[in-house]
Amino acid sequence: MLVTRVHRGETRRQPDELIVEEPMSIQIDGALVSTTMRTPGNDFELAAGFCFTDGLLAGAPVHGVRYCATGSAVDTKFNVVTVETGGRAPVPVPRLTTTSSSCGLCGSASLDELASRLRPLPQDLLTLPSLDVIAAIADRVIGTQGLFKQTGSVHAAAAFDADGAVLLTREDVGRHNAVDKVVGRLLLDGRLPAHQLSLFVSGRASFEIIQKAWAAGFAAVVAVSAPTSLAVQTARQAGMLLAGFIRGDRFNVYSPERLATPAQAIGLASTV
Repeated sequence: MLVTRVHRGETRRQPDELIVEEPMSIQIDGALVSTTMRTPGNDFELAAGFCFTDGLLAGAPVHGVRYCATGSAVDTKFNVVTVETGGRAPVPVPRLTTTSSSCGLCGSASLDELASRLRPLPQDLLTLPSLDVIAAIADRVIGTQGLFKQTGSVHAAAAFDADGAVLLTREDVGRHNAVDKVVGRLLLDGRLPAHQLSLFVSGRASFEIIQKAWAAGFAAVVAVSAPTSLAVQTARQAGMLLAGFIRGDRFNVYSPERLATPAQAIGLASTV
C-alpha cells in the first residue's frame, strides 16, 4: 500500500506493509461458536486453541480441523474453520457479538463462570523460569517476530522453557488470538498441559490472557506491560507465576503475592 511519509516537513509517497485483519468464524462440529477478528495464518491453531481455552471442548479430543464444513473454502475466503470432535463436544452456544482484535470476552459468560471450571495448578508438577530467564525473554522473543518486524503492528505470544529457549511464537492483531494460536499448536501436538513451559505475551496481561494460560496449564506468564488487577487475582487463584512490566533487567512479580525467601526468589522455585 502506498503511504505518504513525512520527515522534517518533507513528504514523499512510498510503499508500506500493513498487517491484514479479517473476520474468521469458528465452529465445533459445524456449529457456530464465535466470529473473531484475526490476522490470517495458523487458523487451525487459533480455532483449536480458542475452543480449548474457552472450555468448549469439555475434554473431547480434536479429531481434525478444516476450513468450511459446508462448502468450498475458497467460497468463504478461508474465513470459516471447523474443529471436529466427532460430535463428542457439547453443542456450543454462540457468542452474540463479533470478538474484536482487542478483547476476546465480548458477549461471553461472566468472569466467575469462566474461572469456575479451572482447578489450581499442581505446584509439584510446575517448572518455573529463573529471574534471569524472565529478564531476558522479551529480547529472545523479538527475534522470532517476523510480522512485527515487517509491520510494527501485531502482538506476539510465545511458549518458552525454564532455560529460556523459545519453542514457538505466534503473532496476531489480537493478543488473545496470538495466545490461542500457541495453545492450539501445543494442543494439536499433544503437549498440554504445559506445566514445564511458560507463556510470554508482548502486551499487557489481561484476565483473559491469564485464564487461557491457566486452561493450558502454563507454569508462568511473563508480560511486557503491566497486568490488570483481575489478572493478578486470577493468577494467584491459579497458583501461577505472573511477571510483568519488563524494562531491561527490571520487572515486577505480581503472583505469588511475595517470594517467601531469598533462596526461592533466586530460582523462583515451585514451592513459593
